[in-house]
Amino acid sequence: MASSQNTRPSTLHDQLTVLATLVGKTRSDLHASKTQLSKEVADNLLHLQTTLEQLSEKIKVFQNEHGNMLALAEVGQIINSSLELDEVLRIVMDNIVRLTKAERGFLMLRDEKGEMVARMARNWEMESINSAEKNVSTTVVQRVIDTGESIVTTNAQEDQRFVGQESIVAFNLRSILCVPLKVKNELIGVIYADNRIRAGIFADTEKNLLEAFANQAAVAIDNARLFSSLKQTLEEVTELKNLMDNVFASIASGVITADFQDNITLANKATENILGAPTDEIIGRSLDIALASVSGELNPRLQEVRKTDKPIVDLEISHSLPKRGNVDWRLNLSPLKDASQKTQGIAIVLDDLTERKKLEAQRRLFERMVSPAVINQLDPNSLQLGGKRTEITALFADIRGFTTFSESVAPEKLVTILNLYLAAMAEAVLSQEGTIDKFMGDAIMLGSMHLCHKKDHTLRGVKTALAIRDSVEKIYKELPTDAHLAFGVGIHVGDAVLGLIGTEKRLEYTAISDTVNTAKRIQENSAKNQILISKDAYELVKKHIEAKPHTEMTVKGKTQPVEVFEVLGLK
Repeated sequence: MASSQNTRPSTLHDQLTVLATLVGKTRSDLHASKTQLSKEVADNLLHLQTTLEQLSEKIKVFQNEHGNMLALAEVGQIINSSLELDEVLRIVMDNIVRLTKAERGFLMLRDEKGEMVARMARNWEMESINSAEKNVSTTVVQRVIDTGESIVTTNAQEDQRFVGQESIVAFNLRSILCVPLKVKNELIGVIYADNRIRAGIFADTEKNLLEAFANQAAVAIDNARLFSSLKQTLEEVTELKNLMDNVFASIASGVITADFQDNITLANKATENILGAPTDEIIGRSLDIALASVSGELNPRLQEVRKTDKPIVDLEISHSLPKRGNVDWRLNLSPLKDASQKTQGIAIVLDDLTERKKLEAQRRLFERMVSPAVINQLDPNSLQLGGKRTEITALFADIRGFTTFSESVAPEKLVTILNLYLAAMAEAVLSQEGTIDKFMGDAIMLGSMHLCHKKDHTLRGVKTALAIRDSVEKIYKELPTDAHLAFGVGIHVGDAVLGLIGTEKRLEYTAISDTVNTAKRIQENSAKNQILISKDAYELVKKHIEAKPHTEMTVKGKTQPVEVFEVLGLK
């Protein structure tokens, strides 16, 4: 019984085939045994056998069609389960070969140039076909492209439509089936299947099946292509967005955007630093709240931008922040436009000028002490201790009678008058591009003029002294007689080491040499409102000045008397 069950036909078609065979065998056996059968019984048996055979064939066709329909539905579900183009193409070709029982299957798609290119080639073992095995009938493919109609041939070698075609003969092609791939009546490619060994394996049934499958495959391929294009576009947009985010985050200026309701929609990292609040506390808030410290001055300007639809640039506002104190901001306000140049809100570019203003103030203060020409020659990135030997003109000037005057004047008034005299002296120095080395109580020291690369630095030193004399005379006209203080000037020329003295944390730009000391000693021995210069200095400028000899001086630190002249004026 076990053996009988194992050999039992599995399908209705098989069962009917077996039954028809048994009827035929029974009729043959009865005839062979010479059993007397009536003609009616013999005819009935023959009719039964024929009917069973016909029914079996019909059931076979039905079962094949039903199987194909199930396979088509299954394939449709599979190919629509993925949007990756290469995966879809592989699934399509493997199922084509399986359904049609082809030896090889090719899927060709139009490339960017409009030419048909094999995108996928698979064999009956579901393996990719190498380039040496990709020979197909270009005649058949081209005819399907030209006509948009399917082609099936049971034996291409004998088909009159392809007689003499080189590809068919050369490649020994026999069974060929080629159908178009269309999306919305537009040909996007072809499906080509063949068998180089057996003839007659393709018929209209396979053609109809493949056409139905091609309709689904074309839609799946088109969807996959669309998905691939969208994916690429999304990747490009994402990459561009990331780039823009990085650029936006790296901008040193604060950038704020707000909608028509003045709600902040965007703020970069610099804004967070300037406002002293994290971006998640800035975005979504109104401009009035986020920029509360400047809202009084800012709101009228914002209204102007909205009304005129024109930007406002370089708006500077000084104000105070709770966490930072006094700050200086520069704002640029402009309409926020979209791609079609339609205004969507307002954009604010915010620069914190606090440190810059502080540095500018410090530079202005520095320029009052050191010649701007000297400052321009100093490179902050290459400053180092030490200096170089060069010829300088040193000038010392002091205010006479200041100590006695200070005994009878209030400190506040005393400082005011002192600054008036020192400012006049400093202005005289800087007007000749000299360098103010230092203020020393009621005295001022002029360093070197060689920094300006002026060959006439000694003459400039004399002109500075004369300018001090003129400035003091003007001050006399503004102050009461008891505030008229005298001055004394000493000038000498010679070599000195000029440069940075001190430590890396505290530097002083000065001149070190006996030349400087000699100029100071000459100044200490000058009389009221007197300008004295050494003989060395006099020899350099005597053609340009009026001067008279002065009594030789014996000064501290010098073994020999110093010969000096009194400057009277310029020639």
